[in-house]
Amino acid sequence: QVQLVESGGALVQAGGSLRLSCVASRSISSINAMGWYRRAPGKQRELVAVMRSDEYTNYADSVKGRFTISRDNAKNTIYLQMNSLKPEDTGVYYCNGRDMRGTTYWSWGQGTQVTVSS
Repeated sequence: QVQLVESGGALVQAGGSLRLSCVASRSISSINAMGWYRRAPGKQRELVAVMRSDEYTNYADSVKGRFTISRDNAKNTIYLQMNSLKPEDTGVYYCNGRDMRGTTYWSWGQGTQVTVSS
C-alpha cells in the first residue's frame, strides 16, 4: 500500500502564503495525475489542483491564479504553493494519485491542516 505524507499546513493570516508538500512512498513519475484535495469544515472533500504526467495543470475556480501545483518526480513529491490565502481556504489538505476518470488510487494520508484567519 502506498503511503502519502502531507505537510506544510499552518495557521496563517489572510493574504499570506503557504507551501504544502506531499511525499509518496513509491514513484509517481508514471502516475496519470497527482492531485491536491481539500476538506473544508462541514463540507465534502474537493479537488483543488491537479497535475498530469505531461505537466498539464488544472485548478478549481476558487483557487485559480492563487495556487500552483508542481511535482518533483525524483523526490516522489508534489507541492502546492498557496498565495493570497483567504479564510475560505481553511481545511485539511490531502494529496492522491488519480486516473483519467478522476478515481483516486490510494488510501488517504493524514492530511495537513491549513487555517486562514481573517
